[in-house]
Amino acid sequence: MGKKDATQPQPHAPWGAAETPPAAEAEPSLDLISLGKRIRHLRKQRGMTLDAFGEAIGTAPSQLSMIENGKREPKLSMLRALARELGVSSDELLRTEPPNRRVALEIELERAQQSSGYQSLGLPSVRPSARVPTEVLEALVGLHREVERQVNLHAATPEEARRANTELRRRMRDRDNYFGDIEAQARDLLKHVDYSSGPLSQYAISDLASYLGFTLHHVDDLPHSTRSVTDLRNRRIYLTQNKSSFHDPRTVLLQALASQVLEHDVPPTYADFLGQRVATNYLAAALLIPEVSAVKFLRQAMAAKEIAVEDLRDNFAVSYETAAHRFTNLATHHLGIRTHFQKVHKSGTIFKAYENDGVAFPRDPTGAIEGQQICRFWTSRQVFEVPDKFSPFNQYTDTSTGSYWCTARTERGPDGEFSLSVGVPYEASKWFRGKETTARSVSRCPDPECCRRPPRELAEAWAGQVWPAGRATSSQLAAMPRGSFPGVDETEVYRFLEKHSRQ
Repeated sequence: MGKKDATQPQPHAPWGAAETPPAAEAEPSLDLISLGKRIRHLRKQRGMTLDAFGEAIGTAPSQLSMIENGKREPKLSMLRALARELGVSSDELLRTEPPNRRVALEIELERAQQSSGYQSLGLPSVRPSARVPTEVLEALVGLHREVERQVNLHAATPEEARRANTELRRRMRDRDNYFGDIEAQARDLLKHVDYSSGPLSQYAISDLASYLGFTLHHVDDLPHSTRSVTDLRNRRIYLTQNKSSFHDPRTVLLQALASQVLEHDVPPTYADFLGQRVATNYLAAALLIPEVSAVKFLRQAMAAKEIAVEDLRDNFAVSYETAAHRFTNLATHHLGIRTHFQKVHKSGTIFKAYENDGVAFPRDPTGAIEGQQICRFWTSRQVFEVPDKFSPFNQYTDTSTGSYWCTARTERGPDGEFSLSVGVPYEASKWFRGKETTARSVSRCPDPECCRRPPRELAEAWAGQVWPAGRATSSQLAAMPRGSFPGVDETEVYRFLEKHSRQ
């Protein structure tokens, strides 16, 4: 699994990398620190002192010193004189690329020390003069980078997390939730275990771990904040022996392997953490439900007008949620079907959602949909009222953005009962089993008269007479968990590895 060429798509780039909008309108600003460092570098290359340099261009050495230290912007005439004396063009003088590694470190250190975050600490600045060894600069710059990374992680408030989720969902929608580079990696891995069709066996996954150079160790004392722990030093993957876990052990192992295949580094921001998690889940699902086999299976079902998520689940022996997610990966790219997915708690709160079919999810001011209340007339809410929990519930729903056919079922997890639903625009319902359903509802949300306000007769009878105590979770107010891997107790993990590495 070698590093990818920089010109090729990176496995985790679609989610983790931030996009910078073009700034064609903006006026480029002069980078005084880079300019000063370049002037000093070129002056010393020519063996000139500040006094000699000042005399050559008719400027006081103190003025040149301020320019070289990035504290004064030279006039255009001064720039031309400097360039002429240094034997370079004005354009060469204004280049922002540092001339060497040493200068790059000096520039980065000065910028870090000028930041508002560093200034707020009230600490003295270190002037990166020629007397400061390069290894000291390396250490100081490394410390600043780590502090900035920790600050970014610690700043992952609920609002920041919602914004990150919103951006992540936009990237997925722009790609129709299909990422060909990860699909290609899954195909290459499956070749090494001679996969042909059907469910991916536990034996084949163990063989895949061995091919990637890892040994598997099942333990009964896995840190409570983890699903698995990968010891990169000894190439071991630790998994739990707990049979009551809600997670498919195959999925847990594949996710651990996927992080290594995708060459993930410690995430510098919470957005990168989310992006890595989605990419890891994608690769694990692409191995459990391989693209070639799944597309063949779905096309046969489409020809018979009998597409059903539960058939995809049963054919590849995965959870309904995994099958539903995987369907959204393949439906638009291979079948031309636009779709949406929801995971909704019984309370009506959206846990997860995806769409590229125009369906209108409720959003907060940041654009996030996680944590919002879904309309009580949507299929994802109506399914909780259906007595038959074994069969999928199908319904047509008329909304402000069109009519949709949806199929849903309920399951129980560590967070309680929730629904999983997949929907498509009305015109695409002809390809699905359950299209003949007579269940139909109308959602007028976001109109508050739809379901946000209680019926008038109930409001008249009870308004002002009730004081309910809401069940607000602490996560609604708390910042995101700290650490290199949010939510993971690193001390507990290190103690676990220290114990087992001796065995």
